[in-house]
Amino acid sequence: MTAAPEPLPPALDIRSLAVDLGGRPALTGVDLTVRTGELVGLIGPNGAGKTTLLRTVLGLLTPRSGSVAFDGAPAAGRRGGIGYVPQRHEFAWDFPLSVEKAVLTGRTHRVGWLRRPGRADREAVAEALERVAMSELRGRPIGELSGGQRQRVLVARALALRPRLLLLDEPFTGLDVPTQELLTALFTQLRMEDKALLMTTHDLPAAAGMATRLCLLNRTVVADAPPDALRDPAVWLRAFGVTGSEQLLVALGVTG
Repeated sequence: MTAAPEPLPPALDIRSLAVDLGGRPALTGVDLTVRTGELVGLIGPNGAGKTTLLRTVLGLLTPRSGSVAFDGAPAAGRRGGIGYVPQRHEFAWDFPLSVEKAVLTGRTHRVGWLRRPGRADREAVAEALERVAMSELRGRPIGELSGGQRQRVLVARALALRPRLLLLDEPFTGLDVPTQELLTALFTQLRMEDKALLMTTHDLPAAAGMATRLCLLNRTVVADAPPDALRDPAVWLRAFGVTGSEQLLVALGVTG
């Protein structure tokens, strides 16, 4: 009888993570895994540590304690398999770049600063632009793009790496409906292609509709379960640090 194959390690495995910012705890005792084929929504109030968590996974912040593993090995220095979509205001849109060249910057660590991009790089960029419906605008200066077009450029920039793990920081903020629908379909398709996605968002109904799991974070993990299992209003109120908010519960679609 053939033995069952060993299960693959999680794409992302965070254990007992603690991170300080400015000498104060930003994250404490965070445990979180994201496996291939999962889209995990990271939900919490402002200041809960969501972006801090993403930046720690990327190695941009050094944890006080705990571990972050990517594909079963320490994540530090392994950016090759991790795509990152930052919030739009973090990108220099006034820099004189075309859409195509902006997406190509996502492969800088592969190409190197002094080498010309090769055929594989150009193919990866073309594929990424096609997936976000921006191929026809490849030559347009990024400073002339709308907000939705800029968001699609950032997603394409991350996809140009052909990552196994995709980190998304508030990808739906301020978007028009067509771009929201395009990205929702794209992220769902990527999950079905056995990518692992971790997404911070304030768009709670959208997260509940597309995520396989929701992780409620407020400096530590308050709850981690499929959306349908998070129907207890007390859990949401605790995650958002409030004692009672009818407006919040209505927005979440959660009732007692």
